[in-house]
Formats: sequence, structure tokens, C-alpha cells
Amino acid sequence: MPDRSRQRAPGLPRERIRSSIAARPGADRRRLVTFDFDRVELTDLSRHFGRRKAVSRVSLSLRAGDILGLLGPNGAGKSTLLGMLATLVAPTTGTITYGGAKAGDNGAAVRGRIGLLAHELHLYPELTARQNLEFFARLHGLSDPVLVTTALESAGLSERGDDQVSSFSRGMRQRLALERALLHRPRLILLDEPFTGLDDRAVRIVAARIQRIASEGAIVVMATHDLDLADGLITRMAVVRAGRLLWCDAVAGAGVRQQYRALVEAS
Repeated sequence: MPDRSRQRAPGLPRERIRSSIAARPGADRRRLVTFDFDRVELTDLSRHFGRRKAVSRVSLSLRAGDILGLLGPNGAGKSTLLGMLATLVAPTTGTITYGGAKAGDNGAAVRGRIGLLAHELHLYPELTARQNLEFFARLHGLSDPVLVTTALESAGLSERGDDQVSSFSRGMRQRLALERALLHRPRLILLDEPFTGLDDRAVRIVAARIQRIASEGAIVVMATHDLDLADGLITRMAVVRAGRLLWCDAVAGAGVRQQYRALVEAS
């Protein structure tokens, strides 16, 4: 039979899996690299797809404790920016540094400190919620069962932990995928529309979770179209349009929606 222990999780870089295998019993632990950072710098960052400039000369500084709302219309370049921050999309020009280190020089170590919740949730529907979390925990070299139990509680899924994910609603999968992205306590957390499919109660749970991890020193970057949900949650807002950064600063007292409209109408 084929060795399923080395099969790739959907969408995960092969280098990440190789580094996590080193944490399994009997593996050479010297292959693991300890790496951390408290700031991320984007400098003149661009990404071109042929003649189309998806992102054009964006510069940003992110610090521990930030909850940055990445705002803009469809096609503005938000997902491309998240992809570059996640090291999944290579910049055409410009640089990203994580605590002064470039991803190209410290690829696996940098990715080990990033958590990503994208449109594709990267869950196995034929596995239970618990089995999904256990699998991804092992990829990060984590084996403490309390970690998985706590993640299920944070997702509000303790009573559904042994049910197959195929039976879950979109909102339940969304909450589980968020905990999947947070299992390894990443420093940089990238969220692409994290409130998709959530009811009001789940929105409050997820918003509180995001605020808590930021208060513990994480850097959160959240792309969203829901300005009302962003209001009161994000601490800074970056508005992008046609791949260009229009503005980035702290959220003022006027509120997110009013600031956003003023910026977009003035551009």
C-alpha cells in the first residue's frame, strides 16, 4: 500500500510538509528552524500577470498587534497581496521582509510562522473535524491532543468534533478552517473574507478570536468587503484600487464605511 503519511495536504507547500516531518518521533530534529518576527515590511511591491498589473508599487509596514483591514472593490489586488504575503505568489518587483528576513532566504521557516485562511478552506471532507485538526497539527510537528480539543472549543464545534466535515455547513467549515490556520500559533495571520457564511453569533465568536490573537502579539491582515463587520474590529485600514494603495492609516472616529467612501470617491 502507498505511504499516506507523506501525502500533501491540499494547497500546502511541499517544503512546509518536509520541515514538519522532521518533528515526528524518530526524525532528525536538527532540521527544524526556530524563527520569529514582530514586523513585516512591503517595499515597492508589484505583481504583473502579463500586461495586467494586479499590484503596483505597494509599500506597507505591519507590526505585532495590528489588525489591518485590506479594503477595496473586486479585482483591486487584495487576494494577490495576501498571496504574496503568504509566500505563495512571487512578487514581480519589490520585496517583503519578515523581521528583516526575506522569504527567499528563509522559506520554510517564514511559512512556519504564517497562518492562512483563503477562499479554499483546505479541509478534507471525508475526515472528521478532529481528524482534520490532528492531521494539520502533525504537519506542524504538534501532537498535544489538548491543542485540538481547545481548537474545537474555539470554533464552537466541540459537540461535532467526531462528525465528518462533509456534513458541515459553510459557516461551520469556515470556523474550523480558521482554527486549522491558527493551530501552530502563527505570527502573521492572513484572512481572506473570514466572515463568509457565518451567522451573527459566529461572527461575534470569530471577531473576538481575531481580537484575542492580535492582543497576544499576532499581525492580522484581513481582506473583506463587509465594511460594517470591519468597523470596530480593524485597527488600521489599507484601501487598494486597481492594484494601487490609495491610503493606509489608523481607523478614525468617523468609522470605516465613511472613511472608505471618502477615499474611493476622491481617487
